[in-house]
Amino acid sequence: MAAPRSPLSRLFTVLLAGVLAGLVLAVAALPGNLLLGLGARAALGSYAALPASLKTPATPQRSYLYANDGKTLITTFYDVNRTDVPLSEIAPVMRQAIVAAEDRRFYDHGGADLRGLARALVANVKGGGTEQGGSTLTMQYVRNVLKTDPTRTAEERAAATDPTVGRKIQEIRYASALDKSLGKDEILDRYLNIAYFGSGAYGIAAASQRYFGKPPAQLTLAESALLAGLVQSPDAYSPISGDKGEALARRSYVLDSMVATNAITAAQAAQAKAEPLTLHPTAQPNGCTAVSQGHDDWGYFCDYLRQWWLTQPAFGATVAEREQALRSGGYTVVTSLDPKIQATAQQQATKVYSYDNKRALPIAAVQPGTGQVLAMAVNRHYSLADNPNGQANYPNTVNPLISGGASVDGYQAGSTFKLFTMLAALESGRTLSTGFDAPAKLPTRYAAEGPGSCEGRWCPANANPDWMDGYRMMWDGFGRSVNTYFVWLAEQVGQDKVVEMAQRLGITFRADTDAAFAKDNAANWGSFTLGVAATTPLDLANAYATVAAEGTYCTPVPVVSVTDSDGKKVPVGQPSCKRVLDVDVARAATDAARCPVGQQSAFGQCNGGTATGVNDILDGRPVAGKTGSSEQNSTETFVGFTPQVAVAGIAANPDDPADSVGSAVQSKVIDAVARVIATAVKGQPEKAFVAPSRELAGDARRPVQRPVVPERQQQPTQEPRSALQRWLDRRG
Repeated sequence: MAAPRSPLSRLFTVLLAGVLAGLVLAVAALPGNLLLGLGARAALGSYAALPASLKTPATPQRSYLYANDGKTLITTFYDVNRTDVPLSEIAPVMRQAIVAAEDRRFYDHGGADLRGLARALVANVKGGGTEQGGSTLTMQYVRNVLKTDPTRTAEERAAATDPTVGRKIQEIRYASALDKSLGKDEILDRYLNIAYFGSGAYGIAAASQRYFGKPPAQLTLAESALLAGLVQSPDAYSPISGDKGEALARRSYVLDSMVATNAITAAQAAQAKAEPLTLHPTAQPNGCTAVSQGHDDWGYFCDYLRQWWLTQPAFGATVAEREQALRSGGYTVVTSLDPKIQATAQQQATKVYSYDNKRALPIAAVQPGTGQVLAMAVNRHYSLADNPNGQANYPNTVNPLISGGASVDGYQAGSTFKLFTMLAALESGRTLSTGFDAPAKLPTRYAAEGPGSCEGRWCPANANPDWMDGYRMMWDGFGRSVNTYFVWLAEQVGQDKVVEMAQRLGITFRADTDAAFAKDNAANWGSFTLGVAATTPLDLANAYATVAAEGTYCTPVPVVSVTDSDGKKVPVGQPSCKRVLDVDVARAATDAARCPVGQQSAFGQCNGGTATGVNDILDGRPVAGKTGSSEQNSTETFVGFTPQVAVAGIAANPDDPADSVGSAVQSKVIDAVARVIATAVKGQPEKAFVAPSRELAGDARRPVQRPVVPERQQQPTQEPRSALQRWLDRRG
């Protein structure tokens, strides 16, 4: 039963009846064909005069995010749960049901059914407990477009449903103009894609999924009749949020109407009426905190994509416009997220630390040569849910622990930064065979106090003197991670050149103190090569991916393709790459980077490494990489790469740099990253690294170069404070 009429509604029908009284009396005696002609002449409207939104609807639609297979749904974004589908993808019984329920003479009238309007007006003026509608499907379509058009103002949208005679007459004129210009099937298609079916579902595609968990092409007769019946009063009749009894009563009404229009037989109607109400309600996820069930780890990637989206001018001139485009533009986004790599990364991150551990292992995987981000994992739930007292960001958080930003500056990555020193040295003309008799401790020109100083100067030491001290070249200096060798090498090249190299490969200084020192005093940043600046797994993986791609840097990108609601590709997301290193320099650095992981350089100069188990996990497949331990083992890092993938993981306590993770976790981090690499390259052809030139390798028999002792009269320069020290300063 329909809801009782409001006084305003009754007044409106009386007013409209008065205006059209003469027309009502006239049409009552006119034959059908003559009536149609009168309707066409009375329209007084033209297609050219229609609002643009009625010609080309700008109705809001849901945007979909898929994994890189184009099939695995990550989440959707919407203000209005709606997706357009062509009429060919809507079950014929659904088309017949909506016509029978809302506009039986749809295929006969000219957009405004004067006979039906007259009948409704007379009935409504007389009263009787129920109100009859005189609006055709075309008129309803006009109303729906105008009240939801995102290009119109709020006042204009509200006016589309004003209970005034003028608005109703305008609606009739617009409907008549549309009917003269568009085919009936086109109008029906547009109507089915904009009508509201209750429970947040706009359009038949959303309604079919919301109530029955299926596409509209698969709707049965009973299901179609139920959905068609909801349109008259969506909230009241919704079997999910409204009255199921009313919904079934409306279903029966629609089935009887379908019999009356000869769409189905009485027997088919009876059979459909006898079917029980069987729902399979599904709620479409909305946003990054509503990713697919069991995959809340995808939220970090989703959030990274959303941040990327908000920087793209193709989606609007302002951040607000881009946000609105994502939520209402009906885009289909095929992301770069690889579900298999992501699953392994998440499994490995939670294997090292549980969700309830205050320490974290954020992991990122990047594809060399494209910059496509393949995975972003951490032992946290991407969720706004409350945490236990004292646990600010675990097990639930939406902070960008993997990519950085907002309040996340990143983490020290230790000796992984020695790569930038090696690259700067190679670029300056030095060779891989550049030798130095590395001492256990190396006095420098930088002022320092405390245990790490030598007579007032910063004096870095080797972590394992028995294994690290002695004559080293880049191969074994990198393989054994010899601090004093690389601090010396950085001084020969120039600290500013090392810092610039890191920035060139995408290392971003998010901590204010790091950014200031890099800008104003990079030449005196002696400890930079030891990885004291904060970074993120994503930045680090992409920097090493640049070396894997033989010197081609690609901006990290989270998408493969984006298409708009019309199926047209949006020109965004293509790899944005540029050469930042000479090919031979990148190949030389890769050759030395094979030493840490238990493989051999092209020149046979590897003689030990800090992550030799990686070779076994990769079954001897060509791989390179580097470990990193920061001051007091506050973090432990490993980054590895093949020509096809680069992966980085950093074990840290995101909330407390003073909480050292300890050296014991290093082997677990190495194992975790290596297994992510193994998943990424599984099934791919094995690719070998290209050896560098003999010229860049140099002569391994070059005489020993002794350390250069800084002159006493040289003015010492204060070393920048580490992340741990900065955190302690903030704590007071």
